[in-house]
Amino acid sequence: MEHLDIIIVGGGPIGISCGLEAKKKGLTYLIIEKGPIVNSLFNYPINMQFFSSSERLEIDNIPFISSEAKPKRNEALEYYRRIVTSNQLNINLFEKVDNIQKLDTTFTVVSDKRTYTTSNIIIATGFYDLPNLINVPGEDLPKVSHYYRDPHFYASQKLAVIGASNSAVDAALECYRKGADVTLIIREPEVGQRVKYWVRPDIINRIKEGSIKVYYNSKVKEIRKDEIIVDTSEGLIHLENDFVLALTGYTPNFEFLEHLGIDLSKDEKRLPSYNQETMETNVQNLYLAGVICGGMETHKWFIENSRIHAKLILANILQKQN
Repeated sequence: MEHLDIIIVGGGPIGISCGLEAKKKGLTYLIIEKGPIVNSLFNYPINMQFFSSSERLEIDNIPFISSEAKPKRNEALEYYRRIVTSNQLNINLFEKVDNIQKLDTTFTVVSDKRTYTTSNIIIATGFYDLPNLINVPGEDLPKVSHYYRDPHFYASQKLAVIGASNSAVDAALECYRKGADVTLIIREPEVGQRVKYWVRPDIINRIKEGSIKVYYNSKVKEIRKDEIIVDTSEGLIHLENDFVLALTGYTPNFEFLEHLGIDLSKDEKRLPSYNQETMETNVQNLYLAGVICGGMETHKWFIENSRIHAKLILANILQKQN
């Protein structure tokens, strides 16, 4: 069995950045990704546009050229895919890590395909895999999805969108413009303040003119085959419904982190323990990179402000070897 210097769990932009840095430093490494290259970005809505400009999404100083200042999903897929292929990064796709155990200074990594050993682990898994459930009867019906891809699917349908963030607002606007009868259901008294600044006026105006219906200070209580029951400020109402997009955010896999022995804060933020200068957790030679560092504060870390993690981690690994 080949022993590697580093195994990187997660093949998103930050995992790729860690792989590039490891290769430049001459270390043996492997990126393990459970889906395609940049799996989380692949699962973004087809027409999604980033909040960040293209230069802020660059890794390893490799230019990212996009048709607009803020690139689209397909441009990001092209950019990161070309980095992986042109640099011949060592990456295993469609392989899921099932277990990681540490004995002395060696980690044993068991995937659904094979077993590896390594001296260092970098966890760069993001947070997009586990949706925040609304935990109501009917949430498991086929008409309910926690991921949004293509507005065409909802044309001429009665669609309820639950949430007030960028993903919910983007879905509501796109589906409305493709002919869906859209109703937004928002727990708060207004559309989220973090919604992209060029999109927020659009959704507010569509709501004001009545093109998109909205219920503020409201929660879905039950989802049925042909309707949903909503608890509004004026009492329970029944709305005819064909599909539900429950876009209420996502969460890191805290169970996986705890299994690795990483300490998490006891409050609702569930912040993992790590050294901000080296990205090393309380488990020696186990590192975090990217949005996973923010616990439940998934709005805290992005590609643009976590690109530096790769250099911090590799510098610490090399320092220990010298």
